[in-house]
This record gives sequence, C-alpha cells and structure tokens, in this order.
Amino acid sequence: MKFTKMHGIGNDYVYVNCFEETIDDPVALAVAVSDRHFGVGGDGLIMVCPSNAADCKMRILNADGSEAEMCGNGIRCVAKFAYERGISKNNPMKIETLAGVKTIDLTVNGDVVEKATVDMGAPVLNRPDIPMTGPAGQVVDEPLDVDGTAYHITCVNVGNPHCMIFVDDVDAVPLERVGPKIENEPVFPKRINVHFVQVLGPAEVKMRTWERGSGITLACGTGATATCVACALNEKTGREILVHLPGGDLELRWADNGHIHMTGPATEVFRGEWPG
Repeated sequence: MKFTKMHGIGNDYVYVNCFEETIDDPVALAVAVSDRHFGVGGDGLIMVCPSNAADCKMRILNADGSEAEMCGNGIRCVAKFAYERGISKNNPMKIETLAGVKTIDLTVNGDVVEKATVDMGAPVLNRPDIPMTGPAGQVVDEPLDVDGTAYHITCVNVGNPHCMIFVDDVDAVPLERVGPKIENEPVFPKRINVHFVQVLGPAEVKMRTWERGSGITLACGTGATATCVACALNEKTGREILVHLPGGDLELRWADNGHIHMTGPATEVFRGEWPG
C-alpha cells in the first residue's frame, strides 16, 4: 500500500489515496501506522476517498483507531494531496467530512499548494450539541471540578467537540496528566479535545492541546478554530487572531456571517510503501 506522510504545522498523519488503494481494516491500520517506534509515526491515518457530494472525502482515524469528525490541519493537507495528484484541480475545492462538506481556498505556487484557507462553518454553542450533559445553553467560563481542581471551561463544537481553559502560562500546565482526565470526564459523553490557552494580546494567543484519541499533539486546527470563538465569547480578544501552537502558527477569523476561516500551511514529508 502506497502512503504519503504529511503535516500541518506538526500535526502529522499518514495519508492514503483510496481512489487507488483498498483498506480492509482502517482501525487496525491506523493504530499500526501511527506508532512512532514500530510504524510510520503520526497522529493518525487520513484516507482520501471518492465522494458523491464533493471533490473528495476525508476520513480521519486517530492514533488509537477512533474516528474523528473533522481535522483542520488534516483537511488542508488533503486539499494539497488532491490538487497535486490531479484528483481535483478545483480552487476552491470542496471536501466531504463527517462534519459536512468544507470549502478550501488554495494558495498555489506553480503546481504546488503552499497553504490553504478553510471555511470551518459556524460554531455550535448549545451544550447538548457539543455534546455535554446538563441543561441547554452556552458553556462559557463555567467551573468544572476535576480531582479537586476547579477549571473554568468554555466549550465549542466546530465539527468536533472542544474544551478551552484560559491560563496565565500554558507551558506550566502538566498537560500529559490533566489532559486525559478532562478528555474522559463523564460530562463529555463523546469525550473531548482539551486546550489550554494563554492570551498574549488583543489579537494573539498561545495554546497547547490534548487531542481526543491522540494525546499531546503539536497542533490542532479545529482546536485553534474553537479557541478563536472562545476568546471572543470571553472578551479576551477580537474575532480575528493569530494562534501560536508548538508546531507553528494559524490565522483565524470569525466572520460577520458566523463562519470561521482558518489559514495555515500544508507540507508533504515523504512517500513510501506499507507492507501487506
């Protein structure tokens, strides 16, 4: 099976062209290829598939084999993958996901896609739709007790669920310890992605991520998108921000029409063949 290793500011996946390849057991393959010691290494597996609704379809399986609805860094790489391999030369390009069809505007230099802007759609703010247990309404700066520690959380769904926590110093957070605890809190019936956010200015933040099903990652595009919304809801910033992640930067804008636009790079690392 031929594959391509790609990343969006360090959020890396193994990509497979399912127009040409057949995968019998995606869950087992995702776990195997994601292993950073015995596999290719990555945050998961992304399958680029035919679609009846768009130019192609993206399926995302996390490193633990669970399937995600959407991946902001991954979809930019899928657009690059599809454009450069001739699957689609449309610009803008439409890509089907479990979170709906997304539109991606490509920045092309010659025949190479250097970066992309994704229309992430409008955020979902109602508690049951995130999903969270409890009464309907927005979850903004709400206390959550985890092992005796009170965290003030803001939760947003942008195709998948996110929990943002504002702190003075993201580097001081023991993410490997608190991330999995918050991810698996019973209040989140489908688990949740966890982000600690440090506000640097009226249009600039820094964040660290514990991704549902993958653990600590260098970047999370949907998380940065949700963070843009959380910052505005908490009046920490305006509706247009630069987000610094361990793997690089993303530009976010929550437009007046309610849609959030995310801009960032897409990078191919190498190509190879997986046995079997």
